[in-house]
Amino acid sequence: MIIVVAALEFASKADRDKAVELTRDVQMATRQEEAGCRDYCFAPDPSIDTRIQVYELWEDSTTLAAHFNHPNYAAMVERLAAANVVSSDNQAYLVERGEPVYGPNGEKKTAFFA
Repeated sequence: MIIVVAALEFASKADRDKAVELTRDVQMATRQEEAGCRDYCFAPDPSIDTRIQVYELWEDSTTLAAHFNHPNYAAMVERLAAANVVSSDNQAYLVERGEPVYGPNGEKKTAFFA
């Protein structure tokens, strides 16, 4: 599993809000059309008016690499450029193991990956 996280900065809150609206359908298309995409979300940061937080979840490196050649990716790049992106900080993480954060009855865990 691969998790992609990013922070996109915009010139203004209006530009940030425009980017969210311009990319809404591309986000859904990516989730629905691209093999290996489990989640793909570009959402406004509630604490920083000029930032979008990005979260993507991909089955593996092959499906993530294929995304970069898909028309949805090209559409996303084009639409974000139209919304005055100032900067982008992004990372991909390989996840080899995962587990629920809470126990079966919603209780807090005292240890992880034990």
